[in-house]
Amino acid sequence: MTGVLAALGAAMAWTGASALWRSLSGRVTAIRLNAMKNGLASLLFLPVLLTLPHNTEVHAVLLLLISGLIGIAAGDSFYLGALRRLGTRRTLTVEASGPVLASIAGVLVMGDSLAVKNGLGALLVSSAVVLIAMQAKETSQGERGGSAADFGIGLLLALTAVVCGLSGAFLARHVLISSDLTPLQTASIRLLGGWLGLLPFLKGIWRQTKLKQREQWKLVIATVVGTNGGILLQQVVLQTMPVGEGVTLMATAPVMALFVGRIEGDPIQLSGVAAAGLALAGVACTSL
Repeated sequence: MTGVLAALGAAMAWTGASALWRSLSGRVTAIRLNAMKNGLASLLFLPVLLTLPHNTEVHAVLLLLISGLIGIAAGDSFYLGALRRLGTRRTLTVEASGPVLASIAGVLVMGDSLAVKNGLGALLVSSAVVLIAMQAKETSQGERGGSAADFGIGLLLALTAVVCGLSGAFLARHVLISSDLTPLQTASIRLLGGWLGLLPFLKGIWRQTKLKQREQWKLVIATVVGTNGGILLQQVVLQTMPVGEGVTLMATAPVMALFVGRIEGDPIQLSGVAAAGLALAGVACTSL
């Protein structure tokens, strides 16, 4: 029960944080927003870095820093850019393709065999992404206040974010299975790597963005809940329940985001429900 609650909590944390980050996307660029949130998250996890063993291999630390550079500095920047263009619901639905793409990558890179259910999962998630892409017609008609071209860029950014996230995760997993570092320690090093990669964008960032006090609180809450809290809950899931079941429960974020969409002016529609359901079913086929 602890793992189930942690998985659902992680999904809720990512959904809520994504909605808050999206509300700030009009005030600051995706890269600068990512730099601010990762700076705060790294600061909160700084005490964890002090627990690293003295005999920690430099090679492992370097791989984790690179993992953070790819998965967090680049991946999260693409993700935040997608949030601005697609909205929380659509972006999280595309993000749900991560476990399926990881399975396909395992076949192509690691030589794993492709089971029938994995192929079915890939088909279901691909159908969800196609449904989202078809909504470009709605956007081009001005129903969401954007253009079809902007919508297409958002979809491309979301898919790129998934690829970056998976690349970073593969590197982090390699370190986890080949060293004595704990998941929390590796997560802290990855956050540091992401923050270091974004340092060039931090110069004068608070003065130039001029966020209002309410917006600053949104940033802090989204970072604590979505980045720090989400990572901690994710580690609890991986430690207390089978990976497949945990991944599937955490992939309920697109379903939860259906209700967030109403707040963002994106009412629940049949196509949106279908896309979220297909994504969740695809992850279940691949992970269970």
